[in-house]
Amino acid sequence: MSTNKYSLVLASQSPRRKELLGWMDIPFEVITSDVPEESMFDAPEEIAEDLAGLKGRAVFDRLKTKSGFGTEYFPLVVASDTVVGFEGKIYGKPEDRNDAREMLKELSGKTHVVATGVYIGCWDVAKKSYRETLFSVLSAVTFDQIADDILENYLKTDESLDKAGAYGIQGKGLTFIAELEGSYSNVVGFPLADFIDELRIFLGFDKDKKGEWRKLFHGA
Repeated sequence: MSTNKYSLVLASQSPRRKELLGWMDIPFEVITSDVPEESMFDAPEEIAEDLAGLKGRAVFDRLKTKSGFGTEYFPLVVASDTVVGFEGKIYGKPEDRNDAREMLKELSGKTHVVATGVYIGCWDVAKKSYRETLFSVLSAVTFDQIADDILENYLKTDESLDKAGAYGIQGKGLTFIAELEGSYSNVVGFPLADFIDELRIFLGFDKDKKGEWRKLFHGA
């Protein structure tokens, strides 16, 4: 087996994804794609997977130009995208505070779906070829009826402006979140436990060898 190891790359500037991926204690580089976030799909999970794939492949294509690619440099790219869906409507990041206000009013007192799509792509160390996988995770979030004073206080923080659905469960958005069904980290923006399981399978390890996959990465 080759002694070469993977270099982990996160295709996202999201501080939440950087923090969550960092909990794996594997060094990684951050490279953003800047691709247009547009999808032809309709279902939240399909949109999330499609956008994650677009981001991840764009970064991977850029890495092909790096010195040693495929001989001594083996990038493994992780990309992710999160969308909120309710009654056939997709809620991405709001354009401004007014847009965020309208989103939260529409979701107030209701249960919506949070879908996060994750892309994993690599230049396979052993096969010397490109491989990828995509998966998505769904969670259900229920809002209380959001009182006007709670809403306006939340909007003043501008916490809503860089988040799908105009809220963050890990921040002051908890003041109006009544219930969560599913993965908490998925709603934050990166389903960490699910990702670790999918990554382990992607790398060819079964349930009896959960720890050994880490040895395939630089710095782990």
